Amino acid sequence: MLNPNINRRKFIKGVSATAGLAAFGGLGMNFTGIEKQWKVGLIGSGWYGKSDTLRLIQVAPVEVEAVCDVDQNMLNHAGQLISQRQKSGKVPKLYGDYRQMLDKHKLDIVIIGSPDHWHALHMIEAVKSGANVYVQKPISADVVEGEAMLRAARKYNKVVQVGTQRRSTPHLMQAKEEIVDKGLLGKISHVEVSCYTGGGGKTPPIEEVPDFFDYEMWTGPAPMLPYRGLPHIRWRSFMEYGNGIVGDMGIHMLDAARWMLGVGAPKKITSVGGTYIHKDGYGNRPDTQHAIFEFDELNFVWQQRRWGTPADPDYWWSFTLYGDKGKLQAGVRKADFTPIEGEPIHYDCVFEREEYPEDLTEERIELFAAPATRRHMQDFIKAIENGTRPVADIEQGHISSASCIMSNLSMQLGGRPLEYDWVNRVVKGDKEATELLARSYRDPWKHPTFDNV
Repeated sequence: MLNPNINRRKFIKGVSATAGLAAFGGLGMNFTGIEKQWKVGLIGSGWYGKSDTLRLIQVAPVEVEAVCDVDQNMLNHAGQLISQRQKSGKVPKLYGDYRQMLDKHKLDIVIIGSPDHWHALHMIEAVKSGANVYVQKPISADVVEGEAMLRAARKYNKVVQVGTQRRSTPHLMQAKEEIVDKGLLGKISHVEVSCYTGGGGKTPPIEEVPDFFDYEMWTGPAPMLPYRGLPHIRWRSFMEYGNGIVGDMGIHMLDAARWMLGVGAPKKITSVGGTYIHKDGYGNRPDTQHAIFEFDELNFVWQQRRWGTPADPDYWWSFTLYGDKGKLQAGVRKADFTPIEGEPIHYDCVFEREEYPEDLTEERIELFAAPATRRHMQDFIKAIENGTRPVADIEQGHISSASCIMSNLSMQLGGRPLEYDWVNRVVKGDKEATELLARSYRDPWKHPTFDNV
């Protein structure tokens, strides 16, 4: 039987050794041996935009030159926080329009932490400007945007890493190596992906837009809804700006399971659901959804409820791989292998409180995710230096994002099965569904496509 404690120590020691090598000629070093300082810009300085930027500062020699946000208060706060954390102590230049930022700075890296409905335009303009990009998930708000983003990354030959950092989560990497890759699960023919999270609150009243917030620019290409207070975080409740819980939480676990098993795009997607309980709740994302993602002799089944209690409180947000020799349950804080024969193996989340004590005072930080994001950023930098594809390359991000988006389309179409042609970029035999692959843009913004980037 494998000893998880010994394996875990070896794993952490290996990771530490990698970090040590980075300081002596790996990450951040060019071929002359002189340390390169990466010039960084941030678009979207909210919760995760700041978090991603601070994780990059921790693991690579960077100078955050510029930050962009439409909320002046949040922008000023981000500028001050970054100045306290980066080596130079300088406050980045602050912008309210990303186009001005990209025009005035020659950036090596742009981090995109804006809402889903802005990802495509921000990412495409960033790679056009010459920057490599770290973009949050899901990469897009519709399928055509994702195709355009993938095309732009390849056309301009830039590295684009997607923020699906489960691929860089230490205990999941270890479980993949020791359980999945070694065949301890046997043949895997069923995967369950789930998220059971809290219900929505009441709808707030319509308000006047404050002077420090540019609601017109925040809305951008999306429909402009009545202003009901600052939309930060709360935008996720609206399908006009996001992709529901499957596109917010589900994509992490769907993508992680695909990575663990090494499978590509699903052949067919079917989904049903709607708002069954929280009919008077804030927003319009469904509170219940079921979806099937079909692969060859393998199905992924998505289950979501924003009401009631989770099927397993220890794995309320997770994926489970079922093989003929056992199962592997995996979440952000732990993983458990239960074989049909033999002893179970448990994996704990890695924390790095001693190595990075500043994490402990950072507002709203997800301590369980910080080590994963740091490794994700290191992988991103390594890919830029080596001219290789990162672990969460834009193509993988597009497959996972588009799969979630098409599950919503299937649900919208009454549970109709959708077979997407990933080469010709159409839904096979379904003109109506194909037309829904691209949403309408609000003037004067223009929807990007595969052919016009």
